[in-house]
Amino acid sequence: MTRSHAATVASPAVVTLLRVLAALSVLVIVIQGVTAGEILSRSATAAMLHSGGAVVVHVLTGLTAIAAFLVVRATGGPWWPPILAACLFVVTFLQAYLGSHGVMAVHVPLAMICLVGAVWVLVWSLAAGRTRA
Repeated sequence: MTRSHAATVASPAVVTLLRVLAALSVLVIVIQGVTAGEILSRSATAAMLHSGGAVVVHVLTGLTAIAAFLVVRATGGPWWPPILAACLFVVTFLQAYLGSHGVMAVHVPLAMICLVGAVWVLVWSLAAGRTRA
């Protein structure tokens, strides 16, 4: 069976879910940066929030990867966004592991890479949902 040349449309609910998850991923990663800065001033509350925020980042990036896959599968769009989102999900675990073991020389640059990746997925999500097959 061949695809027609008409545009294929993903479910508006799935596209909206992708956009919300991608935006929340970026927001929580930015908040992680804020709590990290507060940890430098030896705030116990910030350390607790940073640790809990890591779990939220894992959940959001994982759900974003799933939503990106569903949108691409429905639209026939490019595969790099869900692959990037899945890689981001995996890297968040490596990043958290390194942070919890005090390897800040790698933890902090990986945090920047996570932020850039999450923003990239967010920007793509804003254009996602309709692509030429």
